[in-house]
Amino acid sequence: MKKKIRRGVMYVFLITVGIVLIYPLVWMFFATFKTNAEIFGSSALLPTHISLNAYIEGWKSGGGVYSMGHFMKNTFLLVVPSVLLTVISSTLVGYGFARFDFPFKGFLFAMMLSTLMLPGTVTMIPKYLIFNKMGWLNTYLPFIVPAALGSSAFLIYMVLQFIRGIPTELDESAKLDGCGSLRILIYLIVPLAKPALVSCVIFQSLWSWNDYFNPLIYINSTKKFPISLGLRLMLDSAGKNAWDQIMAMSVVAILPCLILFAVAQKTFVEGVSTAGLKG
Repeated sequence: MKKKIRRGVMYVFLITVGIVLIYPLVWMFFATFKTNAEIFGSSALLPTHISLNAYIEGWKSGGGVYSMGHFMKNTFLLVVPSVLLTVISSTLVGYGFARFDFPFKGFLFAMMLSTLMLPGTVTMIPKYLIFNKMGWLNTYLPFIVPAALGSSAFLIYMVLQFIRGIPTELDESAKLDGCGSLRILIYLIVPLAKPALVSCVIFQSLWSWNDYFNPLIYINSTKKFPISLGLRLMLDSAGKNAWDQIMAMSVVAILPCLILFAVAQKTFVEGVSTAGLKG
């Protein structure tokens, strides 16, 4: 009986916390069907009538310069290469640290982890100067090239810890069958490390998709704005904002992230929990 009571209290607590956390998203969704007067003049969650006008007009306007579809396309052009290259580079670096011995391995590993302690503001100006001299400003290269070079120490460490949990006897068996290091990685390690790699995809996708500050610094052409900057264009400096359209486009902007997390939720939780326990 005590165990059932304890479990019931835990469920009530978790449900309450879940409702508190998800309520802003639910309110934002229903606000897309309200007018400005209803949004600010009524505390009711549900709208008086349902209309898709906010989605239609918001998608067309996109801040009055380009449509929101244009900004979504730019976001995919930025996010997809960054995510793919981040996963590939993190896997290669993590595999190298987990399975090979080489000079200064401990020092290089410590240097990699030390980058986790550096706030982004410390490297912001040096990176801007470097990218400016290389002529990469107003392009997506400041996001894509670092991703190809293993710039995410957190994801590297997560993949590394997962690979360490894979028995080395499997590698030795593959070597006896004539597999080299690269074939072992592709045909043995990668399938077994799927939960960690899916976690990398979700983390990097969310970080890149929601990033506002870095595109604001490196991209100065409205034509190349991602969705985060495109939403900012919908805000009128005079304060005359169509909040129903802004809310509607915000829902559209977060929808791909919600779909990705919903599809890969089980694998994501498995990868994070396993890497965390091994860490």
